[in-house]
This record gives sequence, C-alpha cells and structure tokens, in this order.
Amino acid sequence: MISEYMKIFKTHIFKKVRFGGKLLMLTYSFDNIGSDCLYIYLYKCIKNDIIQRILKAGEKLPSKRNLARNLNISVITVENAYEQLIAEGYIYSVPKKGFFVSEVNTSPVEAGNITMDNVKLTSGESEYFADFTSNQTRAEHFPFSIWAKITRELLTNNQTELLTNPPCGGIIPLRKAIANHLKEFRNMTVMPEQIIIGAGTEYLYGQLIELLGFNRKYGVENPGYGKIYQIYKSHSVDCGYVDMDSNGIIIDELEKKNIDIIHISPSHHFPTGIIMPVSRRYELLGWAASSDKRYIIEDEYDSEFRFDRHPIPALQTMDVQDKVIYINTFTKTLSSTIRVSYMVLPQSLAEKYYKKMSFYSCTVSNFEQYTLAEFINKGYFEKHINRMQKYYLNKRDRLLNIIERSPLSSHVEISEKDSGLHFLMKIKTTLPDSEVVLKLQQNGIKVTALSQYYKETSNDSEHVFIINYSFVNEENLEMAVKTIYQSGILLTLS
Repeated sequence: MISEYMKIFKTHIFKKVRFGGKLLMLTYSFDNIGSDCLYIYLYKCIKNDIIQRILKAGEKLPSKRNLARNLNISVITVENAYEQLIAEGYIYSVPKKGFFVSEVNTSPVEAGNITMDNVKLTSGESEYFADFTSNQTRAEHFPFSIWAKITRELLTNNQTELLTNPPCGGIIPLRKAIANHLKEFRNMTVMPEQIIIGAGTEYLYGQLIELLGFNRKYGVENPGYGKIYQIYKSHSVDCGYVDMDSNGIIIDELEKKNIDIIHISPSHHFPTGIIMPVSRRYELLGWAASSDKRYIIEDEYDSEFRFDRHPIPALQTMDVQDKVIYINTFTKTLSSTIRVSYMVLPQSLAEKYYKKMSFYSCTVSNFEQYTLAEFINKGYFEKHINRMQKYYLNKRDRLLNIIERSPLSSHVEISEKDSGLHFLMKIKTTLPDSEVVLKLQQNGIKVTALSQYYKETSNDSEHVFIINYSFVNEENLEMAVKTIYQSGILLTLS
C-alpha cells in the first residue's frame, strides 16, 4: 500500500550515506518545499522515511550540528524538526549518545466492520406535517427584537463583564433575577447563592449525582420521562422505577425499593398530568425527613402554563427540613435551544456544593446569562409568559373545538387538558398502541402512546395518546384531526 506520505514526498530526493552498515548522513532536496516552513518539511521527510522503514528502528540519526552542516540549514531548524519527531514518538534521545529511531509499528491495521449507513445528519426539522411529540417553541413566538435590543446594549455597556469568568454557579445578576422571579411567581423564598445555573437540566442532573453521591439509590416515576432514567444510568448509579397512583408517587414503593433520592414532578406530572395533592406531599416530605441521606428532586416541567386556575405551589415552599432540590428551565417558556436551566439547592447542600464542586466552570456563556438577566429584570419575561399563556390557551381551545366538531369526537375522550402544553386523548380502537402510532406516522402525524412511558407495567389496553400541541402549525390542526379520523385506526370498531 502506497502511504499518503509517499504521495506527498514522491518528488523529494533522499540519500542515505552508510559505511560498514552504519548510518553516517541524511541528505534531502529542498527544491519542492512548497508552503511548509523549513523545519516542518525536514520533520516530514524524516517521518516519511521512518514510516517507509528506510530508517530502521534503533538506527542512530546524525547529530543536529552535522545534519545542519550537510543540508546547509541552521542548527535550530534541525533541532525543531527533531523535537517534533520526539514529541510524536518517531525518535528518542539518549543523553550524551544522540538521537535514535523508535520502534514504530507501521503495519496497516485492518479497519473494523463499522459503517455509518444507519447514521443520518438531519436539520432538526420534523418530517411530519403534525408533530404532536415536539416540545419546541415556534420561531415566530420568540421575542427576537427585544432580545436583540438587550444584546446590543450589553455589547456597548458591559464589555468587561461579558469577558470576565463567572462564578461556578453562574453570574450573580441572573441568580438574583431568578430568585426575585421565584418569589413573585412561585412564592419561593431563596437566596441567590442557592441557585446554580447550568446548560440544560441534563447537566444539572449529573451535578446532583456527584453532589449527593454515586452510592445512593435514585428513583424515577413510573410512568415517566424515560430520558431522566437514561441520564441516571449513564452516570452508573443504581436507579429504579417507582410506581404511581392517581395521587402521584406511592410512598410505600419508596420504602420497598430502598430509594434514597426520588425525582418527581408533583405540580404537573408528565405524561399523565397528575397533580400531587397536599396530603401526599406532606407524606412525601415526611419520608424524606426520616433519613439524612434522603432527598427529593422537584422537576418543574412546564409549570408556568396552567389554564384553569392559579399555578400549583411548588413542593419546595412546604419544605422546612431542607430536603427538596428544585429544578427548572427556560426551554419551555423561551426556546428549547436556549440551554439555560437552574437548580435551587437547600442551604446545607449549597454549602456542600461550593466546598466540593466549585472547581467546575459555569457551562452557560456570560453573554447568554447577562441577556437573560436583563430580560427578566426589565419585565420582558413576565410579559412573554403572559402572552404565551394566552396564545397556548387559544391554540388548545381551537384544537379541542376542531375535535369536538369532527366525526372523530365520538371515537375519543379528552383528559388532563387544563395545564401544561399537552393533553391526553383516549382513542376507541382495538389496535395495539404501536400499530396506531405507526399508522399515524404513515399519514404524516407523530404521536406517542402513554403506554410507552410505563416500565415493567403497561396500560396498552387503555389506548391513551399524548397530544403535545405547542409546536404544530395552527394551519395544520384541522387537517391533522381529519387525518386521524381517516387513518384507519378506528376501522376495527363495531
């Protein structure tokens, strides 16, 4: 096999002067050096001769001074070439003896039977005309003009701050802004020092595992968002599923499965929409308070959007034992591409975090943090949430009205429609959930079945599907309902 280097150096003239089998000198022509600087060209020539086994392992190379004299170049040029070869392991030096060719295995290695046939790069755009699984925010709803105005002001007035390394937990102005927002809208009294900023909740989950301990047993809701379980398992911790009833997580199951850390969404569970009642909340807090190693991770999934009443209070506001870790993100309210999330640690854990993990750098850029801080402080965030609340309410009502007026209405039952950005739709069909999903996909509609979120147990016979309407184009809603009705999933009914 002709190496790549042979193609590069097929024009260079090489001569190796020997006497009695001993290498005396190397000679190269520099007529075709091209754009390389001198020492790089020399380094490549010697490297090529080692790869082609023209220079043998253990063979002594000319001294720097002798080679420089022979090639009519400077000693520093040879020295730089030799140092590069040493750095890459092609030659080695022995004090007071000189430079020698290393043992380099240049035999071709047979490539493994690995292909990229099944890996495709995508633009991120959905291939379905109605994707009821996406939680993305449509671009036309992002406040671009205000965001741009703030960024221009920051670039003009805050140049030093933008280029100053932030604290490990994030810049103080953003943490203060979040603390004020939580006080006003969630009735949570927290200090900015308790807030840790991170690029996405996935990153914060990893931080929590390191903070709380790899030797703890973690629990996630069943049914629940499968990605959370995958993240815990990817950090090699013991993680188990904990069953739920109509009031949320079952406390006896926590005891039975020896759970230390439970990850829950008590204010609006995904995907069922269950709201944990106050009696179960106190029961859960009592479970956590009974052991020093127990904690509750409260994941506030799209809690900002509730259409029938005031948002449900956070579990954190009921916690007097420092047992609740609160996590939230701006991906639902602003955009899924703005990877800014935060967690509120109990004071004791916050102190432990700064002692144990302050060497971590904040994973969100200063630019993004300062922009978001200004966006919140100047009242733009509150206005944006109010505007989006009205938009999603109108969009939900329009979709429900379309369903109610269509022939599909006699084949479906709607539930959990008053909070979050999805509702549940029970379809009267005898087809397996997987076949319903496939038939709808073949007709340009993407949905997920509630049964897909169950582990170990399954409610496949319920035929309940999650309808996330936030990203679907409003112009496609009527066609989507019509397509569901005509897709063939209802034909098995008598």
